[in-house]
Amino acid sequence: MKTRITEMFGIEHPIIQGGMHYVGFAELAAAVSNAGGLGIITGLTQGTPEKLAAEIAKCRELTDKPFGVNLTFLPSVNSPDYAGLIKVIIEGGVKVVETAGNNPQAVLPHLKDAGIKVIHKCTSVRHSLKAQAIGCDAVSVDGFECGGHPGEDDIPNMILLPRAADELDIPFVASGGQADARSLVASLAMGAEGINMGTRFIATKEAPVHENVKQAIVAASELDTRLVMRSLRNTERVMTNDAVERLIEKERKLGADLKFEDIIEEVAGVYPRIMMEGEMDAGAWSCGMVAGLIHDIPTCKDLIDTIMAEADQIIRQRLTGFLNA
Repeated sequence: MKTRITEMFGIEHPIIQGGMHYVGFAELAAAVSNAGGLGIITGLTQGTPEKLAAEIAKCRELTDKPFGVNLTFLPSVNSPDYAGLIKVIIEGGVKVVETAGNNPQAVLPHLKDAGIKVIHKCTSVRHSLKAQAIGCDAVSVDGFECGGHPGEDDIPNMILLPRAADELDIPFVASGGQADARSLVASLAMGAEGINMGTRFIATKEAPVHENVKQAIVAASELDTRLVMRSLRNTERVMTNDAVERLIEKERKLGADLKFEDIIEEVAGVYPRIMMEGEMDAGAWSCGMVAGLIHDIPTCKDLIDTIMAEADQIIRQRLTGFLNA
């Protein structure tokens, strides 16, 4: 399948594994890239330029296919060494960077000068148009269904994707609610040039997370995620657990008086305990509603091969069949 995204990134299939905290390590990124998609290492999970450089080198040993690095720009007291992280991305020969969070305009010249393609994550048409205006090569349009931060507009992909197609000139991929061939074909029909899968790639053999995390996704339905931190305008979709329900109760009681400090126990520094140690009630962790469509834990190759084969079948047989009826 050839789209503007496969052409831009030099990949076989229009499937991207988005950056995910404490999930996007070299093992997963390489497995996705080897299967014909675009694997992504999560830069901030590595923390330091030295660790990111080592992870890029490790990925390079595991695959000779294109892979990318995610850089999320967040306001923080102790800001990451973004200049150092960008330096090792360039020196490591990475050719794709997925940016997210705040406006990446300040770093674009450095990346562009190194011949790096930039795809920015956006939760609205207006943010997508801004990304296009500042020079991003593509955008990942994140619908309300997505795990992690869906923004504050609450627009699902059945509306958001066609709106993006109406407005954008640069290519975009659909993110949020993507799990299988039906997701891919529907997204293409609405104007996307591919899909970005997050939660679906956590539930794969190669994902370097605890088995408890994978089984939690398989066991979950589409009703098992919650939106937290809405009153802080930092909305996040997470998998429900005891800590999340406790957090929601704090939000209900404190209302407009809620401060980040009130919920720090449930949200700060919990990812290593959950993803590495399998403590499923340790705190809030990002998960999409798409968990309701995930029923197995395949290899990345089996997952991508199945998606592409079934997409071909849907397009050539089911959809064409309607025209021939």
